[in-house]
Amino acid sequence: MDIDDILREVDPTFDSIPQDTRDLQALTRAWMAERSSPELLDWPADGFFERINERIKQQIEKVEEMTGDMDPKTNFALIVIQTELERYKYLVRSYLRARIAKIDKHTLHYLSRPELRARLSPSELAYATRHQALLHNHYLSSFLSSFPPPLQNLNDTAGNISMIDTPDLDTAVFIRLLKDTLVEGRGTDADGQMDGKNGDVVILRWSDAKKLVDSGFAEIV
Repeated sequence: MDIDDILREVDPTFDSIPQDTRDLQALTRAWMAERSSPELLDWPADGFFERINERIKQQIEKVEEMTGDMDPKTNFALIVIQTELERYKYLVRSYLRARIAKIDKHTLHYLSRPELRARLSPSELAYATRHQALLHNHYLSSFLSSFPPPLQNLNDTAGNISMIDTPDLDTAVFIRLLKDTLVEGRGTDADGQMDGKNGDVVILRWSDAKKLVDSGFAEIV
């Protein structure tokens, strides 16, 4: 179940909202979630970004068509369209930058297992693979080549200690509950739980909040 299914249950009028508006709302939610979560979230499916890119392309074409028209009404409409266009572009750029920053910081981690690689888009996967190859070649030419071959790996797990840097899943995040549910959290001194109500905003470790977000009981804010 994805966030649209949850919103459809909460708001019966959700299906009457135009697709463009729903896509903008979904983009905003994805942007907020990606910026707040300590680890890379799944790449949106169902052609979501293809629709966003097509919407931006259509708006750019419309702006080009309307540019130069001296009619005051047209000029006002042009300002509105340009404002919406810039909002789309800002959200897309900020969303992608947040994801790239996480990939740059933990490249080996996201390339280490199939379920983690599945979170990346095809372009992100190609970027991460090339980025890691360039980084490894740079290290080899700088200093790794002087080490014995067994010590040249960047993903060594000798002594049950991994060299792969991973995201801190105990980072605190704010979530908004989308359904009444039991909220459980781990604390420094003691663990706790509460009966959460729809609309409640809760702060939890991401490791505790993740299962609520993945199951559709909450969204990151």
